[in-house]
Amino acid sequence: MSADLAEESSTESASIKSFNGLMAAKTKEVDANTAAIEAKTVRVGETAVNIQNMKNELSDAQRALVEDTKFLADLQKNCATKQSEWDLIVKTRAEELVALSDTIRLLNDDDALELFKKVLPSASASLVQVEVTSASMRVRALDVIHAAQQSSKQARQQLNFIALALHGKKVGFQKVLAMIDDMISILKKEQVDDNNKKEFCDIQFDSLDDKKKALERDISDSGSAIADAKEAIETLSSDIQALSSGIKALDQAVAQAGQQRQQENADFTELIAQDTAAVELIGLAKNRLNKFYSPRLYVAPPKRELSAEDRIAVSIGGTAPPTPAPGGIAGTDITVFAQTVTAPPAAPDAPGAYKKKGEGSTGVIAMMDLLIADLDKEMTVGKQEEKDAQADYEQMLGDSSAKRAEDMKSLSDKGAAKADTEAALQGHEDDHESASKEHLATLQVIQATHAECDFLLQYFSMRQEARTGEIDSLVKAKAVLSGADFSLLQTHARSLRGLA
Repeated sequence: MSADLAEESSTESASIKSFNGLMAAKTKEVDANTAAIEAKTVRVGETAVNIQNMKNELSDAQRALVEDTKFLADLQKNCATKQSEWDLIVKTRAEELVALSDTIRLLNDDDALELFKKVLPSASASLVQVEVTSASMRVRALDVIHAAQQSSKQARQQLNFIALALHGKKVGFQKVLAMIDDMISILKKEQVDDNNKKEFCDIQFDSLDDKKKALERDISDSGSAIADAKEAIETLSSDIQALSSGIKALDQAVAQAGQQRQQENADFTELIAQDTAAVELIGLAKNRLNKFYSPRLYVAPPKRELSAEDRIAVSIGGTAPPTPAPGGIAGTDITVFAQTVTAPPAAPDAPGAYKKKGEGSTGVIAMMDLLIADLDKEMTVGKQEEKDAQADYEQMLGDSSAKRAEDMKSLSDKGAAKADTEAALQGHEDDHESASKEHLATLQVIQATHAECDFLLQYFSMRQEARTGEIDSLVKAKAVLSGADFSLLQTHARSLRGLA
């Protein structure tokens, strides 16, 4: 039986060990799968949020694309209209310049001058002055130059130099004509520069306006992202605080439950000890009554078993050691609770003649049996309650441990999410600050561009018209110095330059 018991014990230990290993592996597998499920659930939620955000961004981008397409169509239409108008102006001006140049060249031709001398001999009625002095030519040229100075919108040092040269008596007309040609080249170059600068300003304003709108959208988006991140951080902080408080309250509840279970177990142990002692004591009392009233039911106490040393001593003629005096309750060796020592009562009266009462003893013994049955029932109920309480306690510990582990994982996840959100918030704040600075710089550039271009754009047509008048005046002055007389020419004529 010992060998069988050892074998069964070994088999049971191996089974327990195998079961524990299997449970540990399954627990790890369950934990890993649970963590994977939670991670994938978080990823599903984040993916759904990202998809919704991308849908919103797509809607915004589509609306912006529609607006930009409409703006581009209007811009192309306006640009095409303005370009056609500008081409017409340039073409008309070029044709006018060609016509004037051909006319001047025609009238200043040597054969034309000889013809005018024959056909128009009178100087006062001639279209071109045939005989004219250099002084009169200087005076007429100065008049034309002065008119050009008065019509010019800005001070022209070249005109002043030409006027001074005409005032002088030693400067030849060839030098003055060269100065006029240089002045005409300068005016044409200024007009080209104005045209280029006007085109540059238009392109620059469009580019800066687009950049400003894009930065304003970035600032608005980063502001919304900052508000969302702050709200998420507040929510996560509140959740973390709630989880921490819940874990602390759970720990306190588990500690209180442990103390309560310990006290209940102590009460149960004391109850079992007391009831067992009472059952044994009542059994001894019942056996003692049976010895007197029912000797056939009496159970003699077991004989004392001598130890091996005592048996050897007795076999060689020695004596067995004395039996120790019984202790406990009434010398029964039952010691559960301390007896309370009180003063002995007064001596009773002397009894009468004794008479054995067999029937009364039967009722007492039956009552003792009822007491033993009640004690056994109480111990059975107590054991069952203890078993149920222990099972409930262990279940509570398991559920509390699982709940605490889950809360700790949630706390860790929310802490990580809070850290990520704070990092994202910092990034959004940096983007917002950078976009704000860039927006301010763009506004400054726009202001500087306005300061540089507003005057030109506002007075472009006026400057172009004035410059054209200066060129016309210089051409007339050059023609005067070359011998032409404009006294009979039409002075007020409709000019296509007004289209500029």
